Amino acid sequence: MREVWKVWAFGLLVLGFVGMAQIEITFWSAPNPSQEVFWRRMAERYMAEHPGVKITVSPIPETPTSEAGILAAIAGGVAPTASENIFIGFGDELVRSQAVVPWNAFPGWEDLVKARNMEETMKSWIFADGNYYIIPMYVNAMLIAWRIDILRELGYDKPPRTYSEVLAVGERLKAVHPDKFLWLRSELEVPTWWQRWFDFFVFYYAASGGQPFLIGAEIVADDKAAVEALRFFKTLRDKKLLITEPLAAGFEVGKTIMTVLGPWTFPWWKENYPELVYGKTFVLTPPPVPDWYPADAPVFTFADAKGVVMYAQATLEQRQAMWDFIRWVLSNTEHDLAWVQITGMLPARDDVSTNPLFITYIQEKEPALLAYAANIPYAVPPIAHYQYVQIQELMGLECIYPVLVGDLTPEEGWAAWKAAVRTVLK
Repeated sequence: MREVWKVWAFGLLVLGFVGMAQIEITFWSAPNPSQEVFWRRMAERYMAEHPGVKITVSPIPETPTSEAGILAAIAGGVAPTASENIFIGFGDELVRSQAVVPWNAFPGWEDLVKARNMEETMKSWIFADGNYYIIPMYVNAMLIAWRIDILRELGYDKPPRTYSEVLAVGERLKAVHPDKFLWLRSELEVPTWWQRWFDFFVFYYAASGGQPFLIGAEIVADDKAAVEALRFFKTLRDKKLLITEPLAAGFEVGKTIMTVLGPWTFPWWKENYPELVYGKTFVLTPPPVPDWYPADAPVFTFADAKGVVMYAQATLEQRQAMWDFIRWVLSNTEHDLAWVQITGMLPARDDVSTNPLFITYIQEKEPALLAYAANIPYAVPPIAHYQYVQIQELMGLECIYPVLVGDLTPEEGWAAWKAAVRTVLK
């Protein structure tokens, strides 16, 4: 079947769209206003140059999540031609249901990979059948933001690195400001699967040196690192350094002094909290690590990494038109710069930390992004398993919450999660 795709794709490439009626295609952006703005602008510019194509851009419906919205559209036969916001675990689910088509089936695939300078990046996006069903748009290495202004007030000239150093800072914080906390994370008490990307996985990958969670259907996680991360969460709660009440703002108003942060936050901060200035009121570091972690070893973290897929429900003409649009967008480095400018996120390219086009903009306009660029090599993407929802929900239900409230020890909670997940993976 894939060879047939190559034949029709090549035929359409040769024929072009001359003499054809206007082709209508749809693109679903992530349910994030800045990403929708980017894709609308790209579509408008493309249509100005290609009057034979009409592109409708709209955000993915969240019912209740974007993944659920996409699955509902596929089931109802109303999937878009393509969409972004696809991580590799959900991609595996779509591939298994034959809902998406491989990008490498289109002529010019290798040229696009080279033009965007993503040869190394694409190596982690290959699927078991050897195909590429997702073109990554961005890789966000999740970092820890620290209120350096408050740390300096407490007598520290830099953020803590190890768990014991964090706890020492917390003890000092409570002595000076009893009403303040280290960390606000109400989501630790809920089992919502995707919330684990921004708490447990961040600290686990840091403690384990980037050790994978799963390989196929086998649990290969580092037991010691997982237990230590859970113990750290429990200790923070016991010492009243972790607040799990659902507050609208904590770090922004100085009620807490650390937070797990993605780069998409900066545009919002600039608009709502202009007093938060990189290097002055906050700094960025990799996640804290256990005391036994080697001082000279790189610290890993979770990578919020997502990309674009093409849906199998699209006609052959729509697929070719969408491929031409996506290739037009991603072959131009200026477009990736526009992505950074509009969304505040870094594109999934091998040269983000070396290309003068990006470096110049980042240094002048958003120097905080330099830390994210530097940590991309140590950022681990989501688990590549189609049962990601159950696996990550069980992390909250069987492990994190029972450990936080004291029903299970960190060792018991981790063992309970492994036992529950093994039944899912059978």
